[in-house]
Amino acid sequence: MKKNSGSEKKEKSIAKTKDRNSDKAADALAGVLFIQIDPERLKALGIEGWEAASSLPVQTPGQLQRFDPAMISLESIVAGILRVLAWRPGHPLAVQYRKLAKALKPDLLAQLSDAGVARAQAKDWDVAQEIFLALIGLYPESPLPLLDLALMREERAKLLREEEREDLAEEEEDQAYQNYTSLLEMEPPFAPAYYHAALFFIKKRNFDRAVSLLTSYIGLEDDREKVEKAKSILAKLQDLGLLDRTFKEAYDFIQLGQEEKGLEKARQFIALHPDVWNGWFLAGWSLRRLGRWQEGADAFKKAIELNSGDTDSLNELALCQTELGDLSAAKTSLEKALRIEPENVKIIVNLGALSHRMGRTGEARGFFMSALEFDPDDALARDWLARIGE
Repeated sequence: MKKNSGSEKKEKSIAKTKDRNSDKAADALAGVLFIQIDPERLKALGIEGWEAASSLPVQTPGQLQRFDPAMISLESIVAGILRVLAWRPGHPLAVQYRKLAKALKPDLLAQLSDAGVARAQAKDWDVAQEIFLALIGLYPESPLPLLDLALMREERAKLLREEEREDLAEEEEDQAYQNYTSLLEMEPPFAPAYYHAALFFIKKRNFDRAVSLLTSYIGLEDDREKVEKAKSILAKLQDLGLLDRTFKEAYDFIQLGQEEKGLEKARQFIALHPDVWNGWFLAGWSLRRLGRWQEGADAFKKAIELNSGDTDSLNELALCQTELGDLSAAKTSLEKALRIEPENVKIIVNLGALSHRMGRTGEARGFFMSALEFDPDDALARDWLARIGE
């Protein structure tokens, strides 16, 4: 049977992710040496009950010309164990390593959790990921590190989309999906996982799944304030008509590049729910992708009229206004969006591109430099600076 292009694309994405993770694992473990340590040395280190014939992983400074026994310490052994549990959780001695690390450092869960969250907040993604993976390997029964990892991947995907690095964003979201799947399979059920997974599926426009998860969460959560918040989200989904099949079909058609079909479905949705801004956004999105700039602009203006705080609508409106030659109006739209989300790198870069188009090179350079202040890895901002000359 011939597979459809969507399935092939998904399989290629999964394969690419596996290759990338394999490369990361190889790099991370390059500095770990597995060493048999004699009983006297183990005793001196305060390690009891370890079979001397079983190798211990020791973290070294990297590629070594010569091994120095002075590198063996409790800290280097624990660091080596964490590396192995992060990148080779199926190691034959994983259970023994886990037990030893917990005995040597009883407070690792709290210490590393705080460190991982701090690294994620600093957008030091690779370090944060390794910390969370180590904790998952060290405490496989605990849902907290897995949830932290899923939330980090969602945040990273969001920033990648703002940089228009869609393939990488999709990879991160796929891995977040796998994390949530594992969390939802845990027993006993972990209530926060249901809540955050619901929010994840709302972003993915899978509203039926989100409703199911929120309903389960309400039954699992004891905190009344949190339950009321979940009920509010559930009611909003239902009130806005976001469970309507027509809406989901419209979104899916546009995502697949079938804008005409998506526009038809969006208009059907608008006919049923004329006061729901999302329908107007979908109509504008399909029209903009079809190059029907004025109609697209009108649809986005209606979406903004119904939801003035939606920065995506303001950004899309600016794109249409730019194509229509109304650069001043486009700048106004982007500036409104920036007031709502001052750290949105996509909007800042678009303001820079617009300023450059208006002949304001110095102003454009300022926007691109500002974008890099918020995200030093933003490829578009760097490309623009290279194009106009730093």
